[in-house]
Amino acid sequence: MEIIFGVIFHFIGGFASGSFYIPYKKVKGWAWESFWIVGGIFSWLIVPPLAAWLTIPGFGDIIAGASHTVLMYTYIFGVLWGIGGLTYGLGVRYLGVALGSSIILGLCSVFGALIPSIYYQFYPKEGKDTISDLANNHWGKLVLVGILVCIIGIVITGKAGMLKEKELSADKEVANNNTEYKFGLGIFVAIISGILSACFAFGIDAGKDMANVANAAWQAIHPNSGNFLYENNVTYVVILWGGLTTNFIWCMILNARNKTFGDYTNTQKPLLKNYLFSAVAGTTWFLQFFFYGMGESRLGNGASSWILHMSFIILVANMWGIVLKEWKGVSRRTFTTLIIGIVVIILSVLIVGYGNSIKPLT
Repeated sequence: MEIIFGVIFHFIGGFASGSFYIPYKKVKGWAWESFWIVGGIFSWLIVPPLAAWLTIPGFGDIIAGASHTVLMYTYIFGVLWGIGGLTYGLGVRYLGVALGSSIILGLCSVFGALIPSIYYQFYPKEGKDTISDLANNHWGKLVLVGILVCIIGIVITGKAGMLKEKELSADKEVANNNTEYKFGLGIFVAIISGILSACFAFGIDAGKDMANVANAAWQAIHPNSGNFLYENNVTYVVILWGGLTTNFIWCMILNARNKTFGDYTNTQKPLLKNYLFSAVAGTTWFLQFFFYGMGESRLGNGASSWILHMSFIILVANMWGIVLKEWKGVSRRTFTTLIIGIVVIILSVLIVGYGNSIKPLT
């Protein structure tokens, strides 16, 4: 049952991540940087401590009692993750939505799932899986196979996106659609984004000592009840301070450059609706990691949790594309390619979930 609940929690988190941008489409008359930072204030500053306050008594004391090293590395990984989120947009700009997203998410999946295991191979820590653990055990090999299958699924869905863009561009005869296509630069930016976006997983790992304190306090009151479902909520507070720092600085630079500071007070725009929809988008964004933490506490394997999270995001995003008729007008070949990619991603989820389920308890 623990495994089943873990997968369900990851699906809810993936659904939140794959859906959070939809409320932004209701924002009218604001520049991207304006609604992005308003939503981000909810995502990174308001909702995380509120969630921690509701679920972890004395979470502020846990943060205050953490070592400077833990806080520093957790915050730094948050800053790096924030840069990864910003460079994501550049990768999509230079490679296109389908190709850029597929490469970035694929790299993010692989780095986020594997690098911690490689790190603990050289710096062992009790309770942490190393790459040798994955490579030398049946359950670990299944996790690695699941990661490989997920990447294949990402490539297939990316191919479907490329076919779609080609077909629709040809129909509309928009010759200038490819003027910003720069494969070399795009790959370079996508690699940076894929690596740095994975830093959120590293931040969770760096701040695990804070989560362990929350978990120990809960287990003292609830013995023999497994891990604390909300243990990671305290870690998110510090990681997202780092993400807020990066995004706030960049959005303020864009506000100044584009002269869009007036968006926040322009009464000729629907301010109440804009703030409301931005708040909903930002809150929905945070829910992905709220439920990610719940899923990770049940699965207990970083590689499994991260790949499930990324897989469900891709799956939900593509399903929204179907619901919103973004694939209307494409050929049967293109749509079939999309469906095959989604099925492969679902298969990867099942493989990773099964591999984790047969892992011996320690």
